[in-house]
Amino acid sequence: MINISSQLSETIAALATPSGIGAIGVIRLSGDKSLKIIDSIFFTKALKPKTISNKTSHTIHFGIIAQKEAIIDEVLVSLFKAPNTYTGEDVVEISCHGSVFIQQKILELLFETGAVPASPGEFTMRAFLNGKMDLSQAEAVSDLILSSNKKTHQISMQQLRGQVKTNIETLREQLIHFASMLELELDFSEEDVEFANRDELKKLMNTTIELIQNLLNSFTQGNAIKNGVSVAIIGNPNVGKSTLLNALLGDDKAIVSDIAGTTRDVIEDCINIEGVQFRFMDTAGIRATTDEIEKIGVQKSYQTLEQAHIILYVFDVNSTTPAQLDELKKPIKQRLQTNAHLVLVGNKIDFDIKQHFKSAFKNQNIQFISAKNNDAIEILKKQLLSLIITNEITGNETIITSAHQANLLAKAANNLKEASTGLDKQVSSEFIAQDLKLAIQALSELTGKISSDDLLKNIFSKFCIGK
Repeated sequence: MINISSQLSETIAALATPSGIGAIGVIRLSGDKSLKIIDSIFFTKALKPKTISNKTSHTIHFGIIAQKEAIIDEVLVSLFKAPNTYTGEDVVEISCHGSVFIQQKILELLFETGAVPASPGEFTMRAFLNGKMDLSQAEAVSDLILSSNKKTHQISMQQLRGQVKTNIETLREQLIHFASMLELELDFSEEDVEFANRDELKKLMNTTIELIQNLLNSFTQGNAIKNGVSVAIIGNPNVGKSTLLNALLGDDKAIVSDIAGTTRDVIEDCINIEGVQFRFMDTAGIRATTDEIEKIGVQKSYQTLEQAHIILYVFDVNSTTPAQLDELKKPIKQRLQTNAHLVLVGNKIDFDIKQHFKSAFKNQNIQFISAKNNDAIEILKKQLLSLIITNEITGNETIITSAHQANLLAKAANNLKEASTGLDKQVSSEFIAQDLKLAIQALSELTGKISSDDLLKNIFSKFCIGK
């Protein structure tokens, strides 16, 4: 865990590339002693000291890393002098051969000559503390490293470019101005003067609330793109749930049988639909049963249903009436988590008489399919995607992916709404100022203007070592 109070004065070192054998490995140094350390272990081929601390920043130098007379490796050393570096400190990167032994020996040598091991995310934490990026950008670094498709890459890049900060910072500063004016009014309460224009303040609060709400609305989409979407396949026994799972995956993942109750446990697998990861979970058929094992399976089905973002409720169109479907849906709807989507899937349809079923269930929004014949499966996939991706991502909009950021935005919005209500009711400036200060505090935490050690530790400890 990062020790903020004690480690910031140290020079840190870590392997910046994945551990294991590869063509090259990159070892990163950051801190006041970086140049002194590299000067002490970096030599020419003749083992003469190769002092690069007096060289121009952002240059690359060839030489040898050696421990006394023992040559460890031929390397390239990249030199980056403060303050124009990733961390804002002197930074040195050593590109060596990808041998695990070589990488370890160089790290040991760095630690012997004054460096200490870097904690997860410590390079980026130093970049944040030295003003090279705000907290929302720092969080985006981790997301960018972990991005696995085009959409997660687009979102991470726009956050890294500081779009969250750009959207929030100007409004935050204006709120600070009005809060200070309200505070000033309290000092002149006996004179009954107003320094803060109420109409302008009301307009600013409405603008800020609207912006925050747009960012909060983006969180559902952003979080799904970042972390994936859980989809529970629910229904009575023998309606084709396992067949549907296999059709969606394009693989025989689940056992398919005419015997009811074949699936006893949750079977799951993932597919990528146009850049979004969907995790499908085939569950045991829901029914009353005396079989103890099947009872456990039914209970797991309900647990899966309660945790899923999307529920595919599958029913057999040939043996279910509209009235029966209405009754079957009731216990399912009661267990849905907030903002979860319920999709009714009418299976085992003969597409030659599809219109007949549409007429029978005319008051229901149902996706008709034949999982066995793979009919309308692609249409169902597109429907699932449309529930998550409500707007086309171009890379220009701001999308929130962090639950931590969404929580702070929600706090700010609630405080601003309280302040706005106070303005309408003409309450004392003292109370309005307090609500504004709480909103400003939440927005300040979002960008890292104010932050606790515990918060920073929690965020940066999730990074990989070397970043």
